[in-house]
Amino acid sequence: MTSAHISVMRDRCIELLTPAINSCANPVVVDATLGLGGHTEALLEKFPQLTVIGIDRDRDALNSAIVRLAPFADRFHGAHSPFDSIEAIVSSFGYSNIAGALFDLGVSSMQLDQADRGFSYSQDAPLDMRMDRSQSLTAAEIINTYEPGQLVRILRTYGEEKFATRVVDSIVKARSIAPLNSTIALATLVKAAIPAATRRTGGNPAKRTFQALRIETNDELGAITRALPAALKLLTVGGRLVVMSFQSLEDRIVKELFTASTTSGTPRDLPFELPELAAKFALVIRGSETPSNKELEENSRSASVRLRAIEKVAA
Repeated sequence: MTSAHISVMRDRCIELLTPAINSCANPVVVDATLGLGGHTEALLEKFPQLTVIGIDRDRDALNSAIVRLAPFADRFHGAHSPFDSIEAIVSSFGYSNIAGALFDLGVSSMQLDQADRGFSYSQDAPLDMRMDRSQSLTAAEIINTYEPGQLVRILRTYGEEKFATRVVDSIVKARSIAPLNSTIALATLVKAAIPAATRRTGGNPAKRTFQALRIETNDELGAITRALPAALKLLTVGGRLVVMSFQSLEDRIVKELFTASTTSGTPRDLPFELPELAAKFALVIRGSETPSNKELEENSRSASVRLRAIEKVAA
């Protein structure tokens, strides 16, 4: 599995982190979404002085990465945890700051490819969708126990589903007869609830509902909102944070945080910068980057990625 996996924008991520790594004598980088370890492996191969802390809430992915990274065991630390615990994890390994952090947001390729995880609407499986299978809340529990108003809010907010009310009406009717526990059953129900004209474009009509359930099951946006400011706080001067987002809700959080962090607090009507109110961070990339044609040819799953990077410029 690890040998077949292609890490999204791996070379570009390494390029963006390189100045930060080279600016430190004994640099530490956090791979906050370790996955199968492709980005971390490439970093450890390129920088013999580097230590990487890899975080993943998916125990299966973490175990696979640990095996893959065994040749670098003296420079790699793995942690089973959501990435919003980044400060505590870094501290637990004896570090107070880091040279860089990398976030590869959203569901991983491994999770999509393992049918029994319930992330895919194209393969039948239990409605699970837990990134961390040790947690209790599943997508099935959400579908079968949440109030209709809660479900409508989730589908509208996290899935940007225009027909949320219609979909939820169908869910409520179906679950009153028997619990909904199958991915295919849910996908079929959603498809039937979406108007035929809308179904002709935009791919599988269940995509938005499945995204919304996945985000709710794993508190993905909440974790991002907590983790990224914590990562910025850990950076040493010259350190960099690199983030890959795969859908607009994630990217909006990243963009807004980066904009706020790079904006001076000096009143606009003052003709000079107040040093104590100057921005402590600067954008490395203006806006966001998208994958190259070569990247798209090699890895079709990179199509929706948006890459952003920021650097700490003052203490």
